[in-house]
Amino acid sequence: MLDQLNEKLINDHIAHPVCFDNDCREGICGMCGLYINGRPHGNDDGVTTCQLHMRHFHDGDEIWVEPWRAKAFPIIKDLVVDRTAFDKIIQAGGYISATTGGVPDANNILVPKHKADQSMDAAACIGCGACVAACKNASAMLFVGAKVSHLALLPQGKPEAQDRVKKMVCKMDELGFGSCTNTYACEAECPKQIKRQNIARLNRQWIGQLFGRDRND
Repeated sequence: MLDQLNEKLINDHIAHPVCFDNDCREGICGMCGLYINGRPHGNDDGVTTCQLHMRHFHDGDEIWVEPWRAKAFPIIKDLVVDRTAFDKIIQAGGYISATTGGVPDANNILVPKHKADQSMDAAACIGCGACVAACKNASAMLFVGAKVSHLALLPQGKPEAQDRVKKMVCKMDELGFGSCTNTYACEAECPKQIKRQNIARLNRQWIGQLFGRDRND
């Protein structure tokens, strides 16, 4: 729809094209985050903006398209917001250290299936920012919880688990994201349906960091 709008604006010499972010258009890159009629990504569940087809609307419907509204995501132009705050959170702690030497076979490090499944579910987060846009406090707790979870649940991520959560949460606060409202609008609007349990795991990790205990469950 936005492509057709821009093509019409250009052909009619009415105004400059409307700026908006897009990349893969397959629902996996997280670039296309927009409010559609007051909801992050639009009026369908479990989809990104690029997957919201026009068949979800009726002929003659009025469609309101807006950028994310959050202090930590300043508007660059039109429908484009700066989401580098998420990149800074990842840089603060979203990694693991690796020792030098030979690469072990994958099966040498055993991971219980339920932990592997939970980690993969958390890793599905694409960092689109819908959780921030949905939260009245513009909290990034679901995003940070997902990133903390998918590493903390794996053996490779445990050595740095306590430092990771402290660094990422402190960076989140520093960048101007709000506190969690506990209403879980983030979970309801997440296109990858990341679960609130990741926020609970982040909180347990934070408590473990305070008291020096391993709380990766």
